[in-house]
Amino acid sequence: MKISAFKSLAIVALAAAPMLASAQLSANVSINSSYKFRGQDQTANKPALQGGFDYAHSSGAYVGIWNSNVNWLPGNSLETDIYGGYKGEVAGVGYDVGFLRYMYPGAGMANTNEIYAGVSFAGFGAKYYRTVSDMYFGGSKAGYLSLSYSMEVAKGLTASVGVGFTDFKNGTDYTDYTDYSVGLGYDLGDGYSVKGALVGANKKDVYGDINKNRLVVTFAKAM
Repeated sequence: MKISAFKSLAIVALAAAPMLASAQLSANVSINSSYKFRGQDQTANKPALQGGFDYAHSSGAYVGIWNSNVNWLPGNSLETDIYGGYKGEVAGVGYDVGFLRYMYPGAGMANTNEIYAGVSFAGFGAKYYRTVSDMYFGGSKAGYLSLSYSMEVAKGLTASVGVGFTDFKNGTDYTDYTDYSVGLGYDLGDGYSVKGALVGANKKDVYGDINKNRLVVTFAKAM
C-alpha cells in the first residue's frame, strides 16, 4: 500500500508539473499612513501594514490572499481576504471575474462574501461587486460599482482617479453613499513604489469621521 500511495503521489506531481511551470507566485507588502476601504476608515486614520500573495496561471486563473490590520470591530484587529477568479483580454479589452471573501477572526459576524466582474480598456476600469453572503459586513446586503482611470503623466509617474457607489439592497438602516479618490504614484524601480492619494466619501453627516477625507500615503514593494 505504501508503494502504491507513493506511485500515486508521483503521478499527480508529474501531471501537475506542466501547470506549475506555467504559473507564477508573487507577493506584495506595503506600509500605509491609514487604511480606507470604499472611502471609509478601517484603522481610525492610523497606520496599516498590509501584504499578500498571488498565484496566477498562464490560462488566466488566479487565487490570492491579502491581510491588513484594522480596528473598527470590537475584539478584532485583523482582516484577511481570500479570492480567486479568471482574467484575460479580448480585442484589447480586459476582463476579470471572481469571488472574494473578507474574514475577521475576532468578529465572524462581519465576514462577507462577494462576487465581482470587471472590464478595463486604455486606462479606464469598471468593476461591480455583489454580496452573496447573508450580510454585508454585518449589515444589509449591497452592490458596489467602482469606476477608475489612470495614466502615466511622466516617466514612472502615474495619476489616478476613482469613484465608487455603494448601494444597500434591503432595509433602511444603512444609507447609500459615494466614495472617491485622487492620487499620484511613482515607480521607484525594483518593485518599490510610493503613492499619495486623497480618499474620502460623502454622507459625512450620516457616517461621521469614517467618511472624512484623508491623505493616504503608501510605500509598497512587489516581489
